[in-house]
Amino acid sequence: MTRCSLLVLQDLNTRNAEIIWQLTSYWISLVTPLIFGLLLQPPLTQLSIVTQPNIVLLMADDLGIGDIGCYGNDTIRTPNIDRLAKEGVRLTQHISAAPLCTPSRAAFLTGRYPLRSGMDAINNYRVIFWNGGSGGLPPNETTFAKILQQQGYSTGLIGKWHLGVNCESRNDHCHHPLNHGFDYFYGMPFTLISDCQPTETPEMDRAFRRKLWLSTQMIGLVTLTAALGRLTGLISVRWKTLACLAGFSFLFFVSWFSSYGFVRYWNCIMMRNHEVTEQPMVTDRATSFILRESISFIERNKQKPFLLFLSFLHSHTPLITTEKFVGRSRHGLYGDNVEEMDWMVGQVLDVIDKEGLKNTTLVYFASDHGGWLERQEGKRQLGGWNGIYRGGKAMGGWEGGIRVPGIFRWPGVLPAGTVIDEPTSLMDIFPTVVHLAGGLLPQDRIIDGRDLMPLLQGTVDHSEHKFLFHYCGIHLHAVRWHQKDSGAIWKAHYVTPVFHPPGAGACYDRGFCPCFGEGVTHHDPPLLFDLSRDPSEAKPLSADTEPLFDIVIRKIGRAIEEHQRTLTPVPEQLSVYNIMWKPWLQPCCGTFPFCWCDKEGENKLANL
Repeated sequence: MTRCSLLVLQDLNTRNAEIIWQLTSYWISLVTPLIFGLLLQPPLTQLSIVTQPNIVLLMADDLGIGDIGCYGNDTIRTPNIDRLAKEGVRLTQHISAAPLCTPSRAAFLTGRYPLRSGMDAINNYRVIFWNGGSGGLPPNETTFAKILQQQGYSTGLIGKWHLGVNCESRNDHCHHPLNHGFDYFYGMPFTLISDCQPTETPEMDRAFRRKLWLSTQMIGLVTLTAALGRLTGLISVRWKTLACLAGFSFLFFVSWFSSYGFVRYWNCIMMRNHEVTEQPMVTDRATSFILRESISFIERNKQKPFLLFLSFLHSHTPLITTEKFVGRSRHGLYGDNVEEMDWMVGQVLDVIDKEGLKNTTLVYFASDHGGWLERQEGKRQLGGWNGIYRGGKAMGGWEGGIRVPGIFRWPGVLPAGTVIDEPTSLMDIFPTVVHLAGGLLPQDRIIDGRDLMPLLQGTVDHSEHKFLFHYCGIHLHAVRWHQKDSGAIWKAHYVTPVFHPPGAGACYDRGFCPCFGEGVTHHDPPLLFDLSRDPSEAKPLSADTEPLFDIVIRKIGRAIEEHQRTLTPVPEQLSVYNIMWKPWLQPCCGTFPFCWCDKEGENKLANL
């Protein structure tokens, strides 16, 4: 090869090397930022925190865990709730912190056992009884709504509150939702009761009403006897004494009579923010208005992160159900009511989809506690069904009163069709949504809930809950210990209600099972069950049948001592004084005591 040829070849090689180097540099310049971008890209859960998902919390009232298709019911149709479970995560051991509305909802909103905020009772009045009472969720409690509001969320509560209204005056609104982090409120400050439906038998404080009527009859009889004795000369009674007796008799009669009519005006009201809009409420349209308000809230706030807490009036008695759903189910009015609530869930999911919010919205569905077994009228069952679980509403320890549905859906973030058997709590919603909103948990108080996102996403195998404490009022009835290394879920019952009639599964002679007194049995040693083997709590274990019995009881006993050391005295929000009706605190649309209005009467119902 000639020298010239070698030079040409060398030149070509040099040019090729330059071209290759230029191409390599070009691709490196493109790929390097992408690689660094991927390395620096936060994982999906962190991205979710930054973007602040919308949060829709759906809570049923008195719904039994056995009333939903995805939890085993094959007779009540709940396709929309079942769709949530199919597209998301279903919890099988989701536990309410209390078996009644007021304390359970207080714990849900604050992430704390209700007795920490004074929202559990030392007496038999275990819930808020009057809109005109002074008890309620203390203003110094921090709800998840308050933290999300600070994080820039639009926050709304539609439906039931039942955590108090006023403290010292009719308009101080110290317990009102707007004082606890909600920008918007539409619904009942109280709860549905049969007194709200004129055609139903009065429900509120029936025992007191019976005593009042008996006292009225006795005083009336004494007055009549004295008057007849005075007229016939058999008894020497002054007319002044007779007048006083007659006055007392009249007052007792008026008190008894008014308890049937005034309850509806005092408690069965609807509010928009601080304004009373219906007094008394028009029950026939409550469902349509609550659904309309929920959809409107989503549509108004779709451009920024929002929190919607839709707190259903379903399926609490008197089971207000619109005409198109009456008679549709195989379980009478209760089944009709549950199926209508499921339809409402579907309507909310549809608007989320229509607005393109499905992948940026966490949807959660639960019940505040178990179904009310004792709620019957004759042979008609008006309460829910708790599946295989023993007991029901108002029972602090048995599973039927505290095990509730728990379903989460967030497409692309939570794995679809997942079932988790780990113990979780309604109190866990507080730290979970605060974490997702990018907020910080309060450092000045104990938070009993735990962030559920790692469990829901499958990055951890076990719940952070080791022990859960089950109260009835302020009385500790049972404790659950999740022994993670063995998979056992031990539950020790220290107090259980006495069922009536004997052998029944509820307190049918009372309407509610009590927390203390003659209506309960104390167990020493406690009744012990392993829920992983006996979820129905049918066969208590003993030292003879369970080798670990003594070890488990000692372990739970030490946990109780540690837990009780964390409790500090707080004002009792459900004391007799705080739950009694006070005229100066009664929300009133008009001039008290002539409280009546219908400010929604001019509004046309949306075609929902």
